[in-house]
Amino acid sequence: MNLLEVIFLLVSVVVLGAAVLCVTSRRLVRAALWLVVALGGIAVQYLLLTAEFVAWVQVLIYLGSVVVLLLFGLMLTKAPIGPSPDADSGNRPVALTVAGASAVALVVLVADAFRGEVIDLDAPHGRSDAIGQSLFTHWVLPFEALSVLLLAALIGAIVVSRERR
Repeated sequence: MNLLEVIFLLVSVVVLGAAVLCVTSRRLVRAALWLVVALGGIAVQYLLLTAEFVAWVQVLIYLGSVVVLLLFGLMLTKAPIGPSPDADSGNRPVALTVAGASAVALVVLVADAFRGEVIDLDAPHGRSDAIGQSLFTHWVLPFEALSVLLLAALIGAIVVSRERR
């Protein structure tokens, strides 16, 4: 194993731990912050695989937009800051069994599908100029429509959270 593989495995352990803490946290804000750690670790893994564009998209879209929108939603809807008994349904054993079975099935499928494949880390994968050209020529309308939709959702959350006088 070389240094990149060791770093990749260490980051994988951090991402897995953050994901488990995100799911098992009883406080919604802390769960959102553990989600930030997990998504940031995934961006680091993309960087280690020389997929810089995908790593920056991960940071900009998920860390910059989705998590901020989630935190705004928590703040504007007056979600409980402390432990929330309503967030616990009591189905932890069933959820743990389903999550474990899904993880084992995913690992078996991925290991079987990519057995013997080697990624050449010396050559860059996915040129950002071609992706940008495609995004801003063919996909500019859906991109702008999505930004208007997110703005409408934020305005709607503000309107719903306001107190009636």
